[in-house]
Amino acid sequence: MKSDRLLSILLLLQTRGRVPAHELAERLEVSVRTVCRDIEALSASGVPVYAERGRHGGIELLAGFRTDVTGLTADESRALFIVAAQGAHAALGLDAALGSALRKVMAALPAPQRPAAEVASRRILVDATRWKGGPQKAVDLEVLQGAVFADRRLRLRYRHSDAKETRTCTVDPYGLVAKAGVWYLVADRRGRPQLFRADRMRSATVLEEAVRRRPGLELADVWEELRRQVEERPGGLDVVARVRRDRLDMFRRLNAAQLAELPEELPEGDGTGDWVTARLSYGFVREARQLLAFSDRVEVLSPPQVREELARAAASVTDLYQRVGEAAEDNPRSEGTL
Repeated sequence: MKSDRLLSILLLLQTRGRVPAHELAERLEVSVRTVCRDIEALSASGVPVYAERGRHGGIELLAGFRTDVTGLTADESRALFIVAAQGAHAALGLDAALGSALRKVMAALPAPQRPAAEVASRRILVDATRWKGGPQKAVDLEVLQGAVFADRRLRLRYRHSDAKETRTCTVDPYGLVAKAGVWYLVADRRGRPQLFRADRMRSATVLEEAVRRRPGLELADVWEELRRQVEERPGGLDVVARVRRDRLDMFRRLNAAQLAELPEELPEGDGTGDWVTARLSYGFVREARQLLAFSDRVEVLSPPQVREELARAAASVTDLYQRVGEAAEDNPRSEGTL
């Protein structure tokens, strides 16, 4: 609507200073002619706005002019007060600042919108952590924040998930991302993007050298590139399995990343029995070992190499506990002694 557009222009000019008309048009997804008409409307309503012609020209507010209008709609007000629970802000040391900011925003809201915003904060809670994720190592993000905000390079002592040793590397950070309760540093290493889990860092040191980011890229751009690499990585190995109906919900939750096809839970008495067929995709055969967590409630039907891999894994577990049992029988004093 025109009123929303006029307010958007006003707030943009107040925040940015001089802005070219074509940039305003691109941001608001309208024509330059529409922007010019909107500027005339603002001026007619008493807003001290003017245009400068020339190469470095643009549209600008008179120096010193400010407006206290928040410009928030009822839905926008609710959105601000739906805050993630005990997560990002606490880890960044911003819990107190967040509370203070929300109190100021609440005070600035028009009186009719305050009740809805307050109800939203009490009725909607966003918790980004996974169920039964286990205890997470406490992560001190202060050093990482320092490097990100100061645009400095970082020297990390880091252990990758597939490595036993800790290695040292120098990286160029773009920023920090919280994904499902886990903090990641998004950075370039030798000019290539990479993710570093904060809880795998043994140490982090801010260097005096200025960061060397690739030109034209922001955190959101690099994160999207890395996210696609993880989520769109070709599986290469298609697995067909059948799942007991009483484990279907848990199976769906724990294998969401690998599931290629799984029908919704079928109604009772539909003639299909107690099993539901699922199709999964893995990067390599050993990855499918995670299905052993469901014991006999999941059976792999194909391919044969995955069935053989699971059989070998199950046999090795059986052998382990048989040996433990035999050792206990040979040395009965080892149990229950003080």
